[in-house]
Amino acid sequence: MTHTKTSLLSISIGSTSPGLAGAVQTRLEEEVLEDILEPDDASCQPELRRALVGVTGHGLRLDRMLVNLVPEFSRSYLQRLMSVGAVKVNGEMSSKPSLRIRAGDAIEIELRPTPESQAFVAQQMPLDIVFEDAHLVVLNKPAGLVVHPAPGNWSGTLLNGLLHRYQDAASLPRAGIVHRLDKDTSGLMVVARHRSAMDRLVKMIAAREVSREYLALAHGNWQGSRSIEINHSVGRDPRNRLRMAVVDLERNPGKFASTAVSLLENSESNGKFCLLKCKLRTGRTHQIRVHLAFIGHAIAADSLYGGVHAGGLQRQALHAFRLAFAHPASGEPLTFASALPVDFAEALGLLGVRYDILP
Repeated sequence: MTHTKTSLLSISIGSTSPGLAGAVQTRLEEEVLEDILEPDDASCQPELRRALVGVTGHGLRLDRMLVNLVPEFSRSYLQRLMSVGAVKVNGEMSSKPSLRIRAGDAIEIELRPTPESQAFVAQQMPLDIVFEDAHLVVLNKPAGLVVHPAPGNWSGTLLNGLLHRYQDAASLPRAGIVHRLDKDTSGLMVVARHRSAMDRLVKMIAAREVSREYLALAHGNWQGSRSIEINHSVGRDPRNRLRMAVVDLERNPGKFASTAVSLLENSESNGKFCLLKCKLRTGRTHQIRVHLAFIGHAIAADSLYGGVHAGGLQRQALHAFRLAFAHPASGEPLTFASALPVDFAEALGLLGVRYDILP
């Protein structure tokens, strides 16, 4: 057991779980803390830290003292531990963050592993690999597959599959993932296989040197010019924090977003749908979905942004069908295309939208 003296407290650290080390590597945001696991697995025993409050710590709030004791975790995470009975003061559980600490008080905190700390594990799953070499992987993500572990989806994600398929992926941030697709968006993604390739791809995406094109089945008959640019900033919807929205940057936080949209076909029978090609100029969260809804062409089956189910679709009709960029190592131009998934193609047929003339 080791002892570290500070001006605020004297600390002793108990047994350390290997799983806790992984938690330190990932920023613990407040939404991640909604489901802290109970330490009922012998392989995931919690880390126990104890402290004796010094003179200069007298009068501090308990949550402030815990931040000094466990600086690698956020205050919101520590307050959540308090709420589940993982913090004791003088042997008694304390759940009051504002409790004033006295010199000589004994503090004990049980650092229980969170779902996030246990999410980055290898899991075998089928991956539709379009291209791979020593530097990168291009894959076709099916609808329904979450790209990265997050609240509600701590396992079975693309990241877990990459960790299983590629041993070196564990040494890369996000297992080499450089951009994401929403859970219910299908299509092409590029993933880096080593750090220099990852850094290069990230810079290329930021410089708009990676071309990402999508097909969207949208509500309404397209009118006017066949090609437009949508340049509206996107941020968290101030009226619904679960959504994104077009926002006024003078009033709400957000980022500039730009999407090029072209009409491919209006439906031949009822004029209620159109097939659009969308090219990202920027890559904001839900950008295409928000922009199309904003101009009155919500994506079919995208209930979050006003779309309704049509053509038998059970997920938003958005597919990343084309990806083009220069190879991060050789500079060779690469272009990849992905055929429409079966559910998307069948929906187009049922709704009278031709799709066999894609450029």
